[in-house]
Amino acid sequence: MQRWQRFHTFKQRGEWVELEFMAQAALHGYHVLKPCGDSLQYDVALERAGGLIRVQVKSSTARKGYGYLCRLRHGGSGEQRYDPDKVDLFAIYVIPAKAWYLIPSAAVLRPKPKMHIRFYPHGLPRRGRHDEDHDYEPYREAWGLLSKSRTELNTRHH
Repeated sequence: MQRWQRFHTFKQRGEWVELEFMAQAALHGYHVLKPCGDSLQYDVALERAGGLIRVQVKSSTARKGYGYLCRLRHGGSGEQRYDPDKVDLFAIYVIPAKAWYLIPSAAVLRPKPKMHIRFYPHGLPRRGRHDEDHDYEPYREAWGLLSKSRTELNTRHH
C-alpha cells in the first residue's frame, strides 16, 4: 500500500496535497498564505510583489489509459465550474508519478472551461501524435509561473 492510500477520505488526501504544495512553494522561495475555511475557489495564495496569486490545488491518482485524469470541478456535488476571475493557477499533483503541473487557469478555463484534463507523465500515448489539448508537459514542474502576475497568468499563451 502506498502512503497516500492510507487516507480514509478524499478530503484528507486533498489536505495533505495542499500541505505538499505549500512546502514545495516555500522551498522555491515563495511566501505562502492559507485562507481560513474552504469557501473560496482557491486553496492557497502566494504573495508576490504586494499582490496575490490564487492557487487551486488538486491531485490525481485516476489512471485512464496511458494517463491520469483530473476533474476541474468543485462544490459538494463536484459539478460547479471554476471561475477564471477567482482562481489564477491550478497546482495539480499526479501522485503516483510524483509530478506537479502548474497551469494558469486561463489555459484550461478560457475560452470554454474544461471539465477535466489528462496528464501523461510517462509520455503521450501515440508517438508522433501531438495533441495540444492533452499536452500539459510544458507545465510540469513549472515553478517559475508562480512568479508571474495575475495579468501575466491571465494571458492565454506562456
